[in-house]
Amino acid sequence: MRIDRQQAFSGTTASDIDAVALETHLAQHIAGFAGPLTLARFKGGQSNPTYKLVTPGRSYVLRRKPFGKLLPSAHAIEREYRVTAALAEAGFPVARPLQLCADDSVIGAAFYVMEHAEGRVFWEPQAPGLSGADRAALFDSLNATIAQLHGIDPASIGLGDFGRPQGYVGRQIKRWSEQYRASETETIPEMDRLIAWLPGVCPADSGAAIVHGDFRLDNCIVHPTEPRVIAVLDWELSTLGDPLADFTYHLMQWFMPVSETGAGVGSLLGHETDPGVPAIEAYIADYCRRTGRNGIPELSIYMAYNFFRLAAILQGILGRVRDGTAANAEAAAMARQVRPLAETAWSFARKAGA
Repeated sequence: MRIDRQQAFSGTTASDIDAVALETHLAQHIAGFAGPLTLARFKGGQSNPTYKLVTPGRSYVLRRKPFGKLLPSAHAIEREYRVTAALAEAGFPVARPLQLCADDSVIGAAFYVMEHAEGRVFWEPQAPGLSGADRAALFDSLNATIAQLHGIDPASIGLGDFGRPQGYVGRQIKRWSEQYRASETETIPEMDRLIAWLPGVCPADSGAAIVHGDFRLDNCIVHPTEPRVIAVLDWELSTLGDPLADFTYHLMQWFMPVSETGAGVGSLLGHETDPGVPAIEAYIADYCRRTGRNGIPELSIYMAYNFFRLAAILQGILGRVRDGTAANAEAAAMARQVRPLAETAWSFARKAGA
């Protein structure tokens, strides 16, 4: 049965953390914080569980690491806190972080608290319900937002050491190959072929930028009434790296295999002619214009890499289902996309000459 993504992932459900301990901690560490505190867990959080915190005077959002056994280097909320703090100061649209707590004893896992950005989340990439003009404006806002991110000099905002941009794609291939093997639950021939093929065709670095790592519409808060991005969320995978790798990840929505259940990542397949949805060629041209590029000649290699990377990320979720640490009831269904993603990645690899 196919789920309604907007209904399934919107709103909140019961919290699973100690509200009293959290309220005591926040009253000591956030200026102006005053209870009583009520909290509820957002349904949409996958990798790092996310909660809405409400007090009589103000709302906040909390993100924590999952409880239990974790893969090495995963769920890096400390990095999320650092990058969003720097970007907020630079005027980039993020929810301003307020307090990081690395002490597991407070609620059972490390967490941080940020401002609550009031707005809309569209769980389908075609932004259902918008007029053609508003949909076109929202796509243009997405395009401008990722171009703005890639135009920020990391050193100028204190992030010069936030990653090693040289050889970013090669390291990502190695990292996600290892993460995939650590979480592997069945043999997928296309993943084996990609793990063997990708290291030899790595594109040369296209520059050094802050990369989000998971930039898509459902990781953005949209203004309550206007078609524009007011906050980019979910910076867990952010680092310094190749901006074209980051942008071509964002392009995956045009080719995303459609999930039979509706779980996983949304797709523009079947919506390419919806009013206001830009042709991918025009969308690429807009980004290149904004960032001073002449095009993306190695597009098929980048797409093969990105579909491989997402398959490995979702396999990690399946690994957490296996280990009992998955953060969402839809995780098992979402992880069924691993094989179709691998097949799509291999189709791009074949297009690139594999």
